[in-house]
Amino acid sequence: MTDAASTLRTLIVDDEPAARRVIGLLLRHDPEIEVIGECRDGAEAVEAIRRDAPDLVFLDVQMPELDGFEALGELEPEFWPLVVFVTAYDSYALRAFEVHAVDYLLKPFSDERFREALERAKRRIRERRADLLTERLFELVDGVRRDRAETERETDDPRRVPRPFIVKSVGRLHFVAPNEIRWVEAAGDYVRLHTTERTHLLRETMQRMEARLEPSGFVRIHRSSLVRLDTIEQVRMGGTGEYEATLEDGTQLRVSRSGRRRLERRIGRRL
Repeated sequence: MTDAASTLRTLIVDDEPAARRVIGLLLRHDPEIEVIGECRDGAEAVEAIRRDAPDLVFLDVQMPELDGFEALGELEPEFWPLVVFVTAYDSYALRAFEVHAVDYLLKPFSDERFREALERAKRRIRERRADLLTERLFELVDGVRRDRAETERETDDPRRVPRPFIVKSVGRLHFVAPNEIRWVEAAGDYVRLHTTERTHLLRETMQRMEARLEPSGFVRIHRSSLVRLDTIEQVRMGGTGEYEATLEDGTQLRVSRSGRRRLERRIGRRL
């Protein structure tokens, strides 16, 4: 028996009953797939995706009134499932990948080509789920750590001056003040301190770096990135639906969901 948590909830969208039937038959015997519904047009697809949040959608491109691309355009990016576009015209392939489709099927397609697209979709969904589990675990641990740090800060002397970081490099000791650091990057058992002049490698954890630097105006925007707030030039949504922060020097960094919430709390507004 397949674990329900590993089942991929799948929606079939095509205005042709025969096409929906073919895709349904090809999916029927796959134990990892649960077909949760079929839609006849783009409007039905938008409603079903919002309501049922499928993992995977086989989406016809050419449909009356609202085509496959327009249907996705009606959805907020956070509602987008992984999509395999189904089309009778090869010219749509490039546009399909511009909206980050996992694959596209050119009608008429063979059983082998369909299985190839399905396996690619399964791999991508597994990777996405693994990233989500990691993110949730990080948020849990981060929440506990932040509560502990908040308690410790309440007993700290507010007049204390942040200590510089002491970095050893080529037989020399460098003293790096917090206000010299633009952003901090996780690097295995180390962190990289990015300053205006150079990058220093320090054996330290991101959790401890955040505890030390947060009072100096830093914010954790990703599990691997800690940024000084006044160096952020803009935050915008990228083409994948994820947020990106651009620093004054042009550096672009991913912003996780939890990082976006921390940013919103620090600036006092929604992004």
